[in-house]
Amino acid sequence: MEHLEIELKFYISNFSALRRRLQELGAACICQRTFEHNARYETEDGRLLKNKCLLRLRKDQGTSLTFKSPPPAVGTRFKVYRELEVSVNDFDTMDAILNALGYFCCQVYEKWRETWQLKDTTLCMDTLPFAGFLEIEGSPEPIMQIIRDLGLRWEHRILASYLGIFEALRKKENLPFSDVTFDNFKSVSIPFNRYAHLFEADDPGGR
Repeated sequence: MEHLEIELKFYISNFSALRRRLQELGAACICQRTFEHNARYETEDGRLLKNKCLLRLRKDQGTSLTFKSPPPAVGTRFKVYRELEVSVNDFDTMDAILNALGYFCCQVYEKWRETWQLKDTTLCMDTLPFAGFLEIEGSPEPIMQIIRDLGLRWEHRILASYLGIFEALRKKENLPFSDVTFDNFKSVSIPFNRYAHLFEADDPGGR
């Protein structure tokens, strides 16, 4: 099937050690640490979320519009979505177009991303307002090899989206906001290591 995004995440508490290991393995940094502003769109009846779809407008070094939807069959080994993405040259105009078509921005989320390439995989060091993660994207076998090379534990992989993780944290910590921004977290300290196991794919109590 075309346009499939296959990925896994891991909670990372030490990016410096990870960066050194990637360099030892011969990985190349293809994009320095870059700030991302993401806007998630929805319909008035919440149709996208009900169908497990995501419509996102992202602004970093450029601007892109992304639509994600589940493939016909999804297993539990990897996070797999059908992804369609295009570059656009004007964030505000694209936002106005989406509004005119009946979509509205229902949530904003931010992160810092540093991107590396190793063989046939893309590795993203993502700093969210609540924790740091490594996202590995590629085909199943190269992903498995990278996991072994980095000394990560397969059972600690995370299949949940960042927004799914945040929603669970929001309920656990009774957070009064829905936008995942660094400003919102200025006075909030979440001990993510206390909750990390809840998101691990092979944890009995995981999501």
